[in-house]
Amino acid sequence: MENWNTKIQKGLEKIGLCRNKTYLCGVKINIKSKRLYIMYLTSEKKEELFSQYGKSNKDTGSVESQVALFSYRIAHLTEHLKKNHKDFATQRSLIKLVGKRRALLDYMKKRDIDRYRAIVKALNLRK
Repeated sequence: MENWNTKIQKGLEKIGLCRNKTYLCGVKINIKSKRLYIMYLTSEKKEELFSQYGKSNKDTGSVESQVALFSYRIAHLTEHLKKNHKDFATQRSLIKLVGKRRALLDYMKKRDIDRYRAIVKALNLRK
């Protein structure tokens, strides 16, 4: 009799994937406690965001990079909350993320209004 881990392992081997921390279509897959967790934010996606909005793909500290990362995470959490409207822990973390992004945008608006306008336009934050 096979346990759940062996069944998942055989299924992953059938489609050509190994056991832990594998990639399928750019999405990281982790097997933990009888569930298949799919990571929505991989390091490759972070590097792509940082290279697109920051100065380089290693530029993790600039305000533009942080705002872009927060916006990506906010979009993901918003989609999650549309499906799971009673998930109040996620709702709280979404509100905290929006506040962090707002604080960074306020800082940028005070320091350099041109950079602020550029990032708002690039990320489509205003309608």
